[in-house]
Order: sequence, then C-alpha cells, then structure tokens
Amino acid sequence: MQTLPDRHLEDMKPEDILRTYNAVATTWDVQRNQSLFERKWLDRMLNFAPGKTVLDLGCGAGRPISSYLVDRRATVTGLDGAAEMIALYQKNVPAARAVLADMRGLDLGESFDAILAWNSFFHLSPDDQRGMFAIFARHANPGAALMFTSGPEKGERIGHVADQTVYHASLAPAEYEALLNANGFEVKHFRPEDPECAGHTIWLAKFTA
Repeated sequence: MQTLPDRHLEDMKPEDILRTYNAVATTWDVQRNQSLFERKWLDRMLNFAPGKTVLDLGCGAGRPISSYLVDRRATVTGLDGAAEMIALYQKNVPAARAVLADMRGLDLGESFDAILAWNSFFHLSPDDQRGMFAIFARHANPGAALMFTSGPEKGERIGHVADQTVYHASLAPAEYEALLNANGFEVKHFRPEDPECAGHTIWLAKFTA
C-alpha cells in the first residue's frame, strides 16, 4: 500500500469499499493469489479453536481461504457486504453458508469457534474498527479463536484491487491489544509483516471472557 497525501485519502473513503468490490468481484476472483500462503496461520487458528465452526468476515469469493477451511472439515459461514462477492462465494464454496451483510453492527444471534477477518477488517474506518471488537466478542464461543490482519502501525493508506483504488486503515498495535483485552480476548500471536505470509500483519487471539 502506498501512503498518499490527505487530499487523496479524502477522495477514497471506507464507504466506497463495498461498491468497489461489487464492481471488481469477477476480476478479483480470477486474480486472487491461490497459492494458500495463509495456510500456516489458518491451521494455527483452527488448532486454537475449541471446535470447527468458523465465521469468515469479509469472505470475498471464498477462494482459497473458505474452501481450505471446508476441506479441513470446518463448518463455515462466509459473510460479505458485496452482493457480487457473495454470489461468487456460493458458486466457489457450495458447502459453506453464505450471508450477505455488513460486518459493522452485525448480530447473527449465534456464536462460533473461530472468527476470521482476513484482509477485510482493515478496510473499515478507525472508528468502525474500534466498534468491531464488541461484535467479535458477541459472536465468540468460550475459548474461540479470533484472527485478523491489520497494518503494522497506525495510519491510513490507499491500496489497489483489480484496477481500482481501495482504502485501508490501521490502529496502533497497542490500541489493538487494548481493545482485544477490553473485550475479553487474550493475544496469542502478533506478527507484523510476516515474511512467511506475503508480508501480512497478523493477530491471533483467544476469547477468555
């Protein structure tokens, strides 16, 4: 992601994310890296989880992450706010449940053994990210694993998906840890810019409340 002056950030807002992903869904699905470089972390999440029910927030088109989790015999619910992505998800991962919904303010009335927000949560504004931690807790079974990606430091960035620009934001690592602790999660792993995972910054926590 490249850092841009504030005037450029004003032109690309988190509210544009769902519109953008709807527009590029098919291209994104074709171009998405299918090498499963995330495998180590997905396995680690499943090993921490007390069971096999997984909520994949911002699931996109489902490949390769949800499809891998299904192959690992997890019962997966994929949730995305972009209707075109959910349509592809249903086609790509027919064994999973697909839900069209915005993760902000989510209340499914059920809880899961693992909650995943891989390359999705960081498209939200800083304030919306802060509000997500209560939503994570609301959907977590006792002992549930929570895994998400963020930036390595506080800031806003503009990235690219297909041929479109997209907004990203990150809180400071200390604030993420404080929000996790305040909502009943204990950090188990924090790996900034993991060189074995395509430079992703990864958080893995356990619900202890």
